[in-house]
Amino acid sequence: MSHLGFGAFLAPHHPVGENFTHMLQRDLAFGEHLDRLGFDEIWCGEHHSTGWEVIASPELFLAALAERTHRIKLGTGVISLPYHNPFMVAQRLVQLDHQSRGRLLFGSGPGALPSDAKMMRLDPMRQRAMQDEALGVIIRLLNGETVTHESDWFTLDEAELQIMPFQERIPMTVASSISPSGMKLAGKYGIGALSIASNSSEGLLALPTQWSFAEAAAAEHGQTVSRDDWRVLMAFHLAETKEQARNEAVDGMQRWNNEYNYKVLGRPDAKFTEDKWALLDRASSSGTSGAGSAIVGTPDEMIAAIESLQELTGGFGTMIGFVHDWVNPEANHRSWELFARYVMPHFQGQLRTLHKSAERVSANKAELMAGAGAAIFAQIQGDERAAAAFAVTIANASAQAGPGSSAAAGAAMQAAESDE
Repeated sequence: MSHLGFGAFLAPHHPVGENFTHMLQRDLAFGEHLDRLGFDEIWCGEHHSTGWEVIASPELFLAALAERTHRIKLGTGVISLPYHNPFMVAQRLVQLDHQSRGRLLFGSGPGALPSDAKMMRLDPMRQRAMQDEALGVIIRLLNGETVTHESDWFTLDEAELQIMPFQERIPMTVASSISPSGMKLAGKYGIGALSIASNSSEGLLALPTQWSFAEAAAAEHGQTVSRDDWRVLMAFHLAETKEQARNEAVDGMQRWNNEYNYKVLGRPDAKFTEDKWALLDRASSSGTSGAGSAIVGTPDEMIAAIESLQELTGGFGTMIGFVHDWVNPEANHRSWELFARYVMPHFQGQLRTLHKSAERVSANKAELMAGAGAAIFAQIQGDERAAAAFAVTIANASAQAGPGSSAAAGAAMQAAESDE
């Protein structure tokens, strides 16, 4: 596998009560921040209810972000395909691919929120089959085919795209949760998968078997899949010390759990918790035990957690950080900056040669310094005025530090180097 990639998943999850216009601008500023830090990709979702998840159109948001950024790839994470005519989805993807100059990543899903589906009178039992049907049509359209398709929820009559994507092939991925359906769909079409349930303990436990579903489906349909195209979600908050990270995140995590996961969504795994520190302990881990699904601590703990997850899963291509509002915007930006400064280079090979150079010099420092000192001393002795000045320097250093002391010799050498 190639070196590990890094990105962010912006659902978003914003507590009810803030100015919506300001929240959108803050999310766009966050995307700019990640671009400056060197993250590979950012994903945002499509949601139409709950009060917390407030981006209705990933395409609109990413089009604005494309104008503010330079290199970061822009992922629809995800477009809920049962909500749309697939021809219109393909059209919007092509336009966004051109507006972003080829930085688009196409992620799709069946629709995550039952409240969204209810408003559109969609049968939850049909949504995954609808995603499959729509995705097959979108892939054909993006490949330049003319598509006629009869369905009980959309019809296409010799539909074709008048403009092809900017990229030769738009990278595609499907959302995968605890059930095998997402992974099977990735295998069926030979595309990537985004495991979004790995920020829960149940999702973590399911990961070791998830990739096998994609491989089995790929073999069944004559496709191939690569772990390089597997993205795995992780939740974290980092600070310079573990105590600082915990103090910053504890109140926001409790609010997110109690007010959103428990009160609004009613998730089966969410329990109302009065003791915020007990909740933090239950939801987070040290990064080595795998006991929790979130890392609240230091960059070193984050590195250990990623290594542990790589071993657990057998390897994946990109780690996607879950974007949350557990902390204030300043602490959140600092957390992602710490990740970029210390975690990313550990996995991307940037530090290996630097460590090697430092170790090589350290192992040979006595020989190197002796040679450099001899060269400097030879130059001093070749000049009468320099030799006289050097003698004064040694005398002053000896008087201050004591005759024959290493401090005197060091001071003399430092003075000689400064003179040189």
